Amino acid sequence: MRPTFSIIFFTVASGAGYGLWILAGWLILLAPRLAEDRNAWAANDLVCAALCAGFLLVSAGLVSSLAHLGQPQRAWRALSQWRSSWLSREGVAALLCYLPAGTMLLACILGSWTSADAIHANSTNWLLRMAGSRGAGAVLALMAIITLFCTANIYACLKPIRAWHNRFVVPGYLLLGTYSGALWAWLLSGVTQASLAPPSLLIGICSAAVAGGLLKLAYWQFLDKPAPQAPDATGLGALGNVRSVEQPHTEENYLTHEMGFRIARKHARKLRALVLACGFSLPALLAALALVLPSASAWASWFAVLIGMGGIFVERWLFFAEAKHAVMLFYGARSA
Repeated sequence: MRPTFSIIFFTVASGAGYGLWILAGWLILLAPRLAEDRNAWAANDLVCAALCAGFLLVSAGLVSSLAHLGQPQRAWRALSQWRSSWLSREGVAALLCYLPAGTMLLACILGSWTSADAIHANSTNWLLRMAGSRGAGAVLALMAIITLFCTANIYACLKPIRAWHNRFVVPGYLLLGTYSGALWAWLLSGVTQASLAPPSLLIGICSAAVAGGLLKLAYWQFLDKPAPQAPDATGLGALGNVRSVEQPHTEENYLTHEMGFRIARKHARKLRALVLACGFSLPALLAALALVLPSASAWASWFAVLIGMGGIFVERWLFFAEAKHAVMLFYGARSA
């Protein structure tokens, strides 16, 4: 498939935003215990920053996705097909995810849930008390996971595209979303100077980087296996060599332009190595360095976000560039 900047930016930015919301929801789940700590206000600052940054990333990604549509003003119509379309389900889930995120952001800004006494001091602020509850954090994290799941299934449900219709796509979207969100959370923890046991976050980043790298290696190994070709599609392979006598078209058309994008294998291998190095290895090494030298955490987090997000952007570009639609067999091209 032909990579498009708008859709790549959408998946990368919104994935990081939902990953931040997943972590923010988890921190809110821990809020009752954190509220007893003397650094509870620092915890509140980090959650507030994560909610704000997630809001900006998710919104920027969703707005960017509209540029991929032929008629962006009709995008609202896609929401009506939620019974059968993963794209529609993603849109509905994305809008619903704004409800807990926006409410909790308001509660976080007003500081209404930083301690149990403050939560129950004003009986009229029932909405803010509810937004600061552990249940609200669970709802936010769950809705963010559901939205990422729906986004991944937009591609995983397309059976004609072998590179997408496999068991690696959905776990990859969920893992990379959480991983990129953790990188941003590390950066925000340094900006807000939050004291929230950074070693646990750094260990999580290292673990997610290792898991993400192994998952991509398994995915690329699957992608490099022999793909179905014209003899398999026609069922005539037993009779001899199957080939097209004439090309269906003399010039490029929409199908060959959008669904027949080709990338040389040698270039794909170099870009895969770049993904492993920048997307996973270097951020993991920087996180390990911050574990050993906590004083290096501030500048290391900036490099980890810049390098890591760049690597994830290349990974997402490859995700589209290496995908071939089965219709290209009709034009004599190899499937992938």
